[in-house]
Amino acid sequence: MARFTRAELQALHGTLVDDLLGARVRLLFVGINPGLWTAAVNAHFARKGNRFWPALHAAGITPHLVDASDGMRPDDLAMMHELGIGITNVVPTASARADELTRAEVRAGAASLEAKVARAQPAVVAVLGLTVYREAFARPKAVAGLQPERLAGAELWVLPNPSGLNAHETVASLAAAYREAWLAATR
Repeated sequence: MARFTRAELQALHGTLVDDLLGARVRLLFVGINPGLWTAAVNAHFARKGNRFWPALHAAGITPHLVDASDGMRPDDLAMMHELGIGITNVVPTASARADELTRAEVRAGAASLEAKVARAQPAVVAVLGLTVYREAFARPKAVAGLQPERLAGAELWVLPNPSGLNAHETVASLAAAYREAWLAATR
């Protein structure tokens, strides 16, 4: 596994991380913003302990557990493209914590996300984080789950964020939520 010093990781603050978008996206997962480890290896949800990849596997979405901690392996990247799963973020730049983001960054990210969704045309968009969704889209009373509005034509879901800071969620509860969005995207 790659190793980075604290200084090396801090130097990545503000770095852009490539979206994972294939030619055909059915389900687009949207994180809040990339973490510093994700920026270091240019792979989404790469920090060990993040529950995104274990939840996708537990949900039966991926046939095996992806380990992105050193970056995406070419075969895992090909599998994601074949499945039609994409990953992006509300705010594209890396930070140590999501609470470092400004309201202006989050609102600007929502506008960029809508344009990205219009280009990619996924069947389903799953924003991973209720708080960021409420702020980004000015929906202070939104609740988790399927939203009444669409985003650039896509069915819109708000699902739990897989960060370990979201302590009341488990891999099993995340898997159940992610599976619902997957089933909606593949019907």
